Amino acid sequence: MLEIRHEPIAPTRTQRLATGAEIDAHRHDDHQIVYASRGVLSVTASTGTWVAPATRAIWIPAGTVHAHQAHGNLEMHLVGLETGDDPIGLEKPTVLAVGPLLRELILAYTETPLDDSPQRARLRAVLLDQLCVSPHQPLHLPMPTAPQLQDLCGLLKANPGDNRTLTQLGRHIGASSRTLSRLFRADLDMTFPQWRTQLRLHHALVLLADNTPVTTTAHQCGWSSASAFIDVFHRTFGHTPGAHHVPAHHGQPTGSRQR
Repeated sequence: MLEIRHEPIAPTRTQRLATGAEIDAHRHDDHQIVYASRGVLSVTASTGTWVAPATRAIWIPAGTVHAHQAHGNLEMHLVGLETGDDPIGLEKPTVLAVGPLLRELILAYTETPLDDSPQRARLRAVLLDQLCVSPHQPLHLPMPTAPQLQDLCGLLKANPGDNRTLTQLGRHIGASSRTLSRLFRADLDMTFPQWRTQLRLHHALVLLADNTPVTTTAHQCGWSSASAFIDVFHRTFGHTPGAHHVPAHHGQPTGSRQR
């Protein structure tokens, strides 16, 4: 992210993006909630990547430099919150669970962003209340700083289906499995299996957003069988991967570099 743009006010609106479209690196003076009611959204910051399907939203604190990318035809809902309205109380991006009520509140609030009626003010108050109690989800894929981990993680990001053990990968990059295990805990606060599972789930969401069949997705992401993939996916997201195979939105998505 070379060019960082400063957009002081975080917008509140609904925006459509075609698959693969990007919003370049920028920051706001406000907090922001980003929710994709269709497609899958990824948000990248200096500390890693967050990916959210339609059962999740992403909290982006004020001042965070971040970029967006659409996977599948994306319908994105943006909720800007002044720094005085801080229902989350966290200083780093976080994935939030979105239940049926919170989903409908976000959709309704972003449908008419210029409405300043008392009814909308009450809607906002309920939205903030629901954000306060929304569970946080551990769906962050952190980026390593240690050079040896950068090499290893780069290999796996290029091919999430790579099933080599940590010992085998270590031989490839010239590091012992003991050293790499220690670095994963010290640098990323995760074990190697935890990080690889997160990577595979993130990649699976991207493939499913492009309507890749579930069995193909499972194999490309390194699971031994479709049933094993479905089990991990359901335990993580609360629904099966088949729920992501939905028709594309009839509206015309906008192109890249929107904000």
